[in-house]
Amino acid sequence: MVIGLGNPGTLYKDTRHNVGFKVVDLIARQLGVKFKRSPFKRYLIARNITPALSEKLYLVKPLTYMNRSGLIIKELLRRTSLSINELVVVYDTLDLSPGICRLKQKGSSAGHKGLTSIIEHLGSNNFLRLAIGIGRPKVQDRIEDYVLAVPRKKEALILDEAIVHSAESILRLIEEEPEKVMNDLNRKER
Repeated sequence: MVIGLGNPGTLYKDTRHNVGFKVVDLIARQLGVKFKRSPFKRYLIARNITPALSEKLYLVKPLTYMNRSGLIIKELLRRTSLSINELVVVYDTLDLSPGICRLKQKGSSAGHKGLTSIIEHLGSNNFLRLAIGIGRPKVQDRIEDYVLAVPRKKEALILDEAIVHSAESILRLIEEEPEKVMNDLNRKER
């Protein structure tokens, strides 16, 4: 299961904070699957039902807003009969330059409120996560304004390339060991 973190609604669609949504959207387009919302659920979910992949793959976009992403996590794992070991969370990070991607197995949230929420609700930080760098704002800018802003054209192109690399890496995880994918993705510099 791949959970892309972001904020729902057209107001946030193209913001830096929504790169996680963009990754799962790209994977869904590549596989030809559509997101659906079950009644009374706080997430959109797409399921691979094509023979393109040998394994089941669920793509998820929380509708809870970033800071409350963890509210849906236990229900999703129960509904899909998946374990925490089959979870990948995709999110933006201020701690990497724009376009730099890092896949890792566990760790702290490093202050990312969406990850903090997921860790709190799971009671564990031992799950795969793929971070996409968005860089930091200038000192005078507020972080909240920065992450909720649309990147400028040059940065948007860099982030689009990172989204493509991230989607490719996630699809590789179905057939390959995480360590192999980590080694390849984490050493790439853009």
